[in-house]
Amino acid sequence: MAKTVLITGASRGIGLETARVFARERYAVGIHYFRGDAAAHALERELRAAGCDVACFCADLRDGKQVTQLIQDALSRFGHLDALVCNAGVAAQRLLTDTDDALWDEVFDVNVKSIFRLCRAALPHMIARRAGAIVTVSSIWGLSGASCEVAYSSSKAAVIGLTRALAREVGPSGITVNCVAPGVTLTDMCAPLGAETLDALREETPLGVLGQPRDMAEAIYFLASDRARFITGQVLSPNGGMMV
Repeated sequence: MAKTVLITGASRGIGLETARVFARERYAVGIHYFRGDAAAHALERELRAAGCDVACFCADLRDGKQVTQLIQDALSRFGHLDALVCNAGVAAQRLLTDTDDALWDEVFDVNVKSIFRLCRAALPHMIARRAGAIVTVSSIWGLSGASCEVAYSSSKAAVIGLTRALAREVGPSGITVNCVAPGVTLTDMCAPLGAETLDALREETPLGVLGQPRDMAEAIYFLASDRARFITGQVLSPNGGMMV
């Protein structure tokens, strides 16, 4: 029986590369997307052509009913769920004094509450099987904080807290819960930073390069795989040495 994974936010960036890595490892892959319809289905065609069992699922993760339906649809399609990758997220570059309640709530709803909802919906199935791996995606800024990104940094710190607490809760059921906290990664989320800022961040990175989505995808796959079966409640931060 093939192993299965559901990856949220898989139509672009880190999520897209993560889908490719799991497909390479012969997982059946569930591609979640919200607005990236064309990109998600292009990825679906790519993975299917490579021999992967793959399906797309559209859901607004801010809506609890849609999250529950997403998990149900994935289980109906694949029969079981070995891994859940909670990758979907939004960024917000803004001074705290310019951050209104609506923006703060949006960032936390997508970056934190969606993970709570996804895990709540998926865990009964995993607990019944006494097996499963959950990987959340935080950020280096969830570890250190970033100026002009207080809402984003706070939400990503909350993801780390959720990961650690949930790992303790579901460990006795044979389920691992770990987190990847990417350093600066060249996705479209970095576009607002501009070339000058990215060059400065590159200079601050001991390895002298910024991360690629594949770097993060490989870390996510490792934590979901059997190779990490004795690892839970941990945060792995591929960041080129920016934080040591």
